[in-house]
Amino acid sequence: MTVYRVIKRICAAALVGWALSGCATTGAGSTRDPLQPLNRAIFNFNETFDEVLLKPVAEGYRTVVPQVVRTGVTNFFSNIEDVWIAANNLLQGKPVAAMQDLVRVAVNTVFGLGGLIDIAYDEGLDKHNEDFGQTLGRWGIGSGPYLVLPFLGPSTLRDGVSLLAVDNAVEPVWNIDHVPTRNSLYAGRAVNARSGFLDAGQVMEDAALDKYRFVRDSYLQRRRSLVYDGDPPRESEADAASAAPPEPDTRATRAQARSRHRAVKAVESVDRFDQTFAAPPGDVSAYSRSGTGVLPASPVGAGAASGGAHLLP
Repeated sequence: MTVYRVIKRICAAALVGWALSGCATTGAGSTRDPLQPLNRAIFNFNETFDEVLLKPVAEGYRTVVPQVVRTGVTNFFSNIEDVWIAANNLLQGKPVAAMQDLVRVAVNTVFGLGGLIDIAYDEGLDKHNEDFGQTLGRWGIGSGPYLVLPFLGPSTLRDGVSLLAVDNAVEPVWNIDHVPTRNSLYAGRAVNARSGFLDAGQVMEDAALDKYRFVRDSYLQRRRSLVYDGDPPRESEADAASAAPPEPDTRATRAQARSRHRAVKAVESVDRFDQTFAAPPGDVSAYSRSGTGVLPASPVGAGAASGGAHLLP
């Protein structure tokens, strides 16, 4: 896969650049984003690709394909992902959650038409969201610098390397030998996922004066929350300052704060009406790939945060 070779080289270059810089603070004032010039360039590339190609295709897909079919597609891939989620829960020392994931796979595969219907969620078996990057974080491996990957969007050095070296190595779709079938499945999953972010993507467009920073901060917040299963320890004042230096108190920044608050409320509304790509209440970061990371970034991408998508009422 030529694209993946390019992404791997970017991760390697990021590692070298980070080491050479000694995590020095950039002009942006954040030690978590020392590669900001490179990241912004890739971010702009992803934005252009999304606007020109993926978003129009996703809009057409949503117009033509009924909601019940789109939900079935989401559930099908989600069911496959639960196997690797179970493995990561086990590696993180959470055997009960791992067993729950495996039961979900069995129930949805047997009684949910091969995973098209999320029967398990109705029986009280919640959907989990785990990947190898979270597993490394669980055992104390730091996230490293923020990194934007071509086509895949926001990540960090730890999560990017984990995605390319481990997550994709065990991902069923990427291990299909028949190239046309593999590419068709991956493209279908990408378009289906992007169609679920269309409304939230517009909310983010309206809310962020600096969309790059908005996506970066929300992504890092969400990943930290996921590593600690929704209960992260309080950041030290030094870490918080380096992550997000204070902005000047201007009319524009106050307006942006109000816009962010409205974005949170709007996303909560989207969450209530469409559980396909649900985020924790008040957390807009599950939607941060909308328009910035244009392909599903891992076997457990943003859709895995949902509590389960239902094909039937």
